[in-house]
Amino acid sequence: MRYEAVIGLEVHAQLMTRTKAFCGCSTAYGAPPNTQVCPVCLGLPGALPVLNGEAVRLAVRTALALSCAIRDKSRFARKNYFYPDLPKGYQISQFDEPFSDHGYLELEVDGATKRAGITRVHMEEDAGKNLHGAHSSVVDLNRSGVPLVEIVGEPDLRSPAEAAEYLRTLRDVLVFIGVNDGNLEEGSFRCDANVSIRPAGETKLGTRVELKNINSFRFVEKALLYEIARQSAVLDGGGRIVQETRGWNEDDGSTFSLRSKEEAQDYRYFPDPDLPPLVIEPASVDQVRAMLPELPRAKRARFVRELGISPALAKVLTGHPRIAGFFEEAATLHGNATRVANFISSELLRDVAIHGIEARIPVSPGQIARLLTLVDVGTISGKQAKEVYAKVAGTDRTPEDVIAELGLVQVSDVSAIETICRRLVEQNPKQADQLRAGKVALMGYFVGQVMKETQGSANPQIVNEVMRKLLGVA
Repeated sequence: MRYEAVIGLEVHAQLMTRTKAFCGCSTAYGAPPNTQVCPVCLGLPGALPVLNGEAVRLAVRTALALSCAIRDKSRFARKNYFYPDLPKGYQISQFDEPFSDHGYLELEVDGATKRAGITRVHMEEDAGKNLHGAHSSVVDLNRSGVPLVEIVGEPDLRSPAEAAEYLRTLRDVLVFIGVNDGNLEEGSFRCDANVSIRPAGETKLGTRVELKNINSFRFVEKALLYEIARQSAVLDGGGRIVQETRGWNEDDGSTFSLRSKEEAQDYRYFPDPDLPPLVIEPASVDQVRAMLPELPRAKRARFVRELGISPALAKVLTGHPRIAGFFEEAATLHGNATRVANFISSELLRDVAIHGIEARIPVSPGQIARLLTLVDVGTISGKQAKEVYAKVAGTDRTPEDVIAELGLVQVSDVSAIETICRRLVEQNPKQADQLRAGKVALMGYFVGQVMKETQGSANPQIVNEVMRKLLGVA
């Protein structure tokens, strides 16, 4: 039987605050275990939580970027469960009264726009982290109490590829608005995937299985592919799907059962008696909305529409907010956005070091703009520009300084270039005849040979003109 997959994703994104959700402990990553804790995040008797105002602002910014409605009054609840990494025995979260709901995320799937619903965005605190060794397990509580938003998606996704694209698009949004660093390896962006299958054409949902804490987009896609195939085999064999939570084994590429959810409700919630209702004034929401930056999808569309670059280049250049900003500044200084975009994508990006929302770019927009201007006016060739860039990168030197040091000069002498072209035509009569007969792609071969002989110093425009004249090609 042919089945249809129904997928909904729950994303936990760490908010980029300096301190935790309900206390003053640092949220910095990589500190020695259990050094960023206090009576509040350890859940010691008599310690009372105080809500982090910056976490609320970042959460509201997240919800607005996902077109959610903001409730003026919401409530925190205690979500009770008992794990070693949760010293209080409960997690402060939001349950039946979240601060936002009913949003959506638009993503590109096979060249078309798909709108995936967002059920809700709510605030909560993170738990600690269990570290398992060969002979023992220990707990690091530094992460306990770190502020999160949980973004609960509607079951609108129909394939593992759509799920992976949803996550990429969502992470881009959160990074661009500055609320999350998008770092899957450090656990600040985590995903749980809910998946069921049903016969094609059926409208009733199948039994849901949850896949927990998968830390890469590729693994999410692979885990969902495996799980859909597993569920299909179970149903084809006459069995039934059990509602359960499963993990992902990266080593053998399979999911495995963690715990059943068949009989009991997962958690017990009740309003947190230590925290008053959260009231968000409409004026505060308007203030946050006014500060929202341009989102990646809108920026890509503007780059194509106003700057004339291709959709593929626009997607590359909006992969990180710092790269997008660098491109815009360099394009403004130079004046030809396509030239700048091509150079950034072909030469610069491989030297960019990205960590979270930060990016180390080895040159300034001014250096790139000036370098490309020198190519435009014929001072150096495009090949020589790559050599100059390599010398400029990581320094504050100007391209002119490097050109003078290397003694680079672009050969634009027509007679000298014509001499080389004539010799190459005589040495390659077969290719010359084919070019005259209409095989225009061979022009690139001849131009390449000239550039090779001149070590990239010949003016390619003059080379083209001379070669076309010699061969009588229009």
